[in-house]
Amino acid sequence: MELIEVTELLGDGISPELNQAVKRVAEVIPLEFKFHSIDWSLPNREQLGEAAIDLAEESLRRTKLALKYPTTTKLASPNAAIRRRCGFSVIYRPAISIRGIDSNFKENVNLHIVRVAVGGTYDDPGQLIGKDAAVSLRMVEREPCAQAAVFAFELARKKGLSVTTASKHTIQRVTDGLFESVVKDVHRDFADVNLHQELFDALLAKIIIRPEDYEIVLVLNEYGDFLSDMASGLVGSIGTGASGNYAFDSNRQVSLAMFDPAGGTAPDIAGKNICNPTAMLLSFGMLLDHINHYQYGHALRLSLLHSLRHNECTADLGGTLSTTDFVDNIANKLSKKLLK
Repeated sequence: MELIEVTELLGDGISPELNQAVKRVAEVIPLEFKFHSIDWSLPNREQLGEAAIDLAEESLRRTKLALKYPTTTKLASPNAAIRRRCGFSVIYRPAISIRGIDSNFKENVNLHIVRVAVGGTYDDPGQLIGKDAAVSLRMVEREPCAQAAVFAFELARKKGLSVTTASKHTIQRVTDGLFESVVKDVHRDFADVNLHQELFDALLAKIIIRPEDYEIVLVLNEYGDFLSDMASGLVGSIGTGASGNYAFDSNRQVSLAMFDPAGGTAPDIAGKNICNPTAMLLSFGMLLDHINHYQYGHALRLSLLHSLRHNECTADLGGTLSTTDFVDNIANKLSKKLLK
């Protein structure tokens, strides 16, 4: 049986319950998982300081693969810290409508958002100029844009989808202009993939009007943050948002990958066995896809979707099950699918 070593960055709040959910599903998949657990709870991070980041980075560089659970941000963001240390320059977040999850939006959404995860204004908190003004530096770098473009075009080629870039290149002519120029250069090696361009503000309106016109959307850092949260709202729940974080080698191929849910630590329901594990299990499915076991990731998603479609889920998604009963339901369905 193939051995898969995975770094686990364990967090706060509902993190232990989500971890149990992943372990329950992993035990029915015909792979041998060896989980290397790092305690990234807030008390431990506060006690260890930078050493907590060191431990996570060391393990991740060894396993090349990680699952990150929700963590509390008090002073500094642990997400930003590990992304910076490991060079995670691209975030990929699917946002797909799921039958059984109520939404205020009537159209089906099938978006794949690829975000340059460094630069923009997020890397510079800014500074005051005197008492009445503040300034921050917005930086866009060529190589992260190229890495994101290669990732998006390879994803499009694999899935048979088109790519749309979105920026404000007509206003931010230098920064967003560089991004668009890099994408066009990379596209020369992917001429079989259809590439479209939109202004970001227009894109938001058009997605709401005709979401079926958009498949893979490639954007800079801030735009990707805004778009991902909007897309989660369109599909009805941030609790279904899974994401992948990627670092690249000199050939712009993925060298490190970390998968995590979009939701937070939910301290108000922690330990009550009622949290929704959907995003965490979808993140685990993305990990399976990444390690070339798409058949297992697909079977996991089908089992999860079947449970949701029949309201065999937690209360926040319209069901009546506890977290453990929801996960057992999925694991049992998955086990039967894998035996066929």
